[in-house]
Amino acid sequence: MASSTPMEDIMREKITTALTPSNLIIRNDSHLHAHHSAMRGVTSRETHFHVTITSPAFQSKMQPARHRLVYGLLKEEMSREGGIHALQLKTRTPEEEEREKQREGGSS
Repeated sequence: MASSTPMEDIMREKITTALTPSNLIIRNDSHLHAHHSAMRGVTSRETHFHVTITSPAFQSKMQPARHRLVYGLLKEEMSREGGIHALQLKTRTPEEEEREKQREGGSS
């Protein structure tokens, strides 16, 4: 049986293989953008994503370098017709995630 989320599956597999994340959240926001003129005629239901990645691979890298790393992993999916149209990223190291949780009072 074919997956109902093939793009998300590919993203998850590529990010997991390359970055070994301790936390990976992929949220499909495509339904929020389906009415945009750029999306007219696009049949894919997987075009807009918000991705949170916690990985030690981001250690000593600034945000732009982290984002370039992820964009590089998903280059093919982003250039494909009907592929990823928008990708919002939140990238952090395990230490940054821990500090964030402490600031939030551990509510995550």
